Amino acid sequence: MQSDHDFAVNQAGYTISAALFRIGPDVLIVVTGGDHPHVGDVTTKSQHAPRQTVKFPSHDGRDHKDNFLSDRLADTVSSQVGGSLTVLAGVHIDGITQAQIKASAEIIDRLADQINQWLAAHPAHINPPTYYDQNHHPE
Repeated sequence: MQSDHDFAVNQAGYTISAALFRIGPDVLIVVTGGDHPHVGDVTTKSQHAPRQTVKFPSHDGRDHKDNFLSDRLADTVSSQVGGSLTVLAGVHIDGITQAQIKASAEIIDRLADQINQWLAAHPAHINPPTYYDQNHHPE
């Protein structure tokens, strides 16, 4: 599946990218970057459901900390999404510095701004699904 749009921000010696997929009224954003991209967590949010995050264990058994990025992005972008928003995130920088950790918040905020601008300029045009009523059933 080809992304609908790709975003990237380079700062503090590394790049974080976000690939946006529009799936009907829903949006999937895949956030990766650094030296070892991976899937560290999944965050979901919608206008009708609070944010939920599942963190996956890393190779050393500790949970990934990518929810710092996905939670921040979901909280900033979800109001632009008519359906559900799912963010997968995985960024690892070998020997990361405190300055690079601090920059990750700025990078994700810049990505969120780019994504919000793109979503505002490209609204989803979705026909609502049709459901059977109580008196009709599939034949």
